[in-house]
Amino acid sequence: MRKILPILLSLAVSLAVVTVEYYTRTETYANSSVQSIQEPSLIAQAILSVEESTHRIIKVYQQKQLIGILDADADVDGFLKTAYATRYATDFPETKLGFGEDIFLSEEESYVRYENRDNEIFDYIESNDLFSVEVDKIEFSNGAVIFVKNIELFEEAKELYLGNFISENAYNLILNNQLPPALTTYGYREVGFSIVETATYQKGLAPSSKILKTLSDIVYFLSYGYGTEIETYTVEEYDTVEGVAYKAGLSPQQVVTINNEQLKTITQILEVGSVLNVTYFNSPINVIVTRERLAKETVYPQSTLYVKDPTMQEGYSVIQTREENGYKNVMYEETYVNGEVTNATILSSTIIKYPVREVIRIGTKVVSGVGSGSLRWPLGADSHASCRWYCYGGHQGLDLVYNYNKNGPIYAADRGVVSRAGYDWRNGYHIYINHNNGMKTLYAHMIRRPAVSVGDKVEKGDFVGNVGSTGRSTGAHLHFGVYVDGVAKNPCNYLDGC
Repeated sequence: MRKILPILLSLAVSLAVVTVEYYTRTETYANSSVQSIQEPSLIAQAILSVEESTHRIIKVYQQKQLIGILDADADVDGFLKTAYATRYATDFPETKLGFGEDIFLSEEESYVRYENRDNEIFDYIESNDLFSVEVDKIEFSNGAVIFVKNIELFEEAKELYLGNFISENAYNLILNNQLPPALTTYGYREVGFSIVETATYQKGLAPSSKILKTLSDIVYFLSYGYGTEIETYTVEEYDTVEGVAYKAGLSPQQVVTINNEQLKTITQILEVGSVLNVTYFNSPINVIVTRERLAKETVYPQSTLYVKDPTMQEGYSVIQTREENGYKNVMYEETYVNGEVTNATILSSTIIKYPVREVIRIGTKVVSGVGSGSLRWPLGADSHASCRWYCYGGHQGLDLVYNYNKNGPIYAADRGVVSRAGYDWRNGYHIYINHNNGMKTLYAHMIRRPAVSVGDKVEKGDFVGNVGSTGRSTGAHLHFGVYVDGVAKNPCNYLDGC
C-alpha cells in the first residue's frame, strides 16, 4: 500500500497539469479566433472577454464601413433627442431626428464583450453631421422627389410658381369650380389648368442639406428641377421689369416670380447693377393652362379681277373698284404647357366686315396707229443684248445683235406711225415710231434705207429694216431707244423678256 500511494499521487498531479494546460490552450485559441474575425472599424475597440452566453450589441455602419460597436444599453434615442434640441429644433420645430441616409445600425447577439467607446462613436456621428431630419417628403409621379420643411411652405411656393402661367383671380375661381366672365372685348381668359404629374405626401428622413427650407428654394426647384444652368442679367440704366423680360423671352410675371427675393411687383423700379435670374423654365412638372382668346383678324379679298372693256382703247386701264380689307372676330381655345402654346382650336369665326375685291377694266379696243403700251423684242429669237442702258457713259438705249445672221431683220416693237426716217451722222439709217400714247421708239444703224417712210402706219412685229453698222457704230447692231414724253427710258423696263 505504501508503494502504491506515491504512484497514485503522481498520477493525480499529472492529470491536474494536463487539465490546466488543456483549458489554457482552449481559451488562448478562442481569443485568437475572435481577434482574427473582428471587423476593422473607424474607432478601435479592444476585446475585453469572450463570454459563455450571448448579449446584444449594436454595430454602427457608415455605408459599408464599421464606425464602432455600441453597448446594448447605449442611449441612442437620448443622443438623437439631444442633438435635435441643440442643433435642429430652431430650423425644424416639432419634428424629430434620425441618422443620416448613409448610417445603418445592426443589432446582433454576440459572445464577445467589447471596450465601451459609445461617446467616441456618438461624437463621430455628431462632428460629421450624419443626421437626417424627419420632414415632409413629396414624390411626383415622374419620379422626382423633394423634401420640404413643411407642406404649407410647399403649397405657398406652388401657388407662386403657378402665377407664371395663370392669373391669381382665375386660379382662385377655377379652384372653386367657377370661371372668369365671358370675353366681350379682344383678349383672353383662363378657363382651366392642371398639373400633369400627381404628387404623394408623406414623412421622410433627409439630411439638412437636401431639405428645401425656404420659399425661394422650392420655387427654384419647381422652375428648374436639378442641374439647370442659370442665366443672369445685370440691370442697366432705364431698364424695367417688362424690358428685361422682353430681352430674355420671358413674361414680366415670370421675371418677378423667379426673382421673388428681389422683386415684388412688375412695376418695381430696378436698381442699376443688380443681377437678375433670366433663365427660362426647365421644370420637372408640367403645368397645363387652357385659355379662350378673342382676336381681330384681317380678311383679305380675292386677287384683283381684270375685266376686258372693248369700249376702252388698248393699253389703257381704269380701277373700277378699289381693294379694301375686311376683318373677323375669331375665338380660339389655346393650350399652354409651361407657358408655351402647344395647340390652338378655332371655336368660332364671325366676319364683321367683308373684304372688297379690286376690279380693273382693261381696254381691248384696237386703234390703228396707237400702241398697246407693251413692247415686243425688236429682233428675232436668234439675238441678244450686247450693251445695255448706260453700259458706258451717255449710252441711253439697248444694243441688240444677232448671234449668226448679223444683218437680220428689225421689227416694230408696237403699233404706231413712222414719225421720222432717214440718215444722220450719229444714228446712220434709222427711224422713229410714234406710238401715240406718249411713247416713241428709235431703231438706229440700219444697213440701208429703212423699209418704211414717214407717215406709214405699222403694226407690232412689222418689218421695218435690217441690222447694220451705219452712223457712229463699230459693228453691226441695232441701237434700240425708248422715249416717254420725250425723256429717254431704260428699254428693259418696257420690253417683254429683257
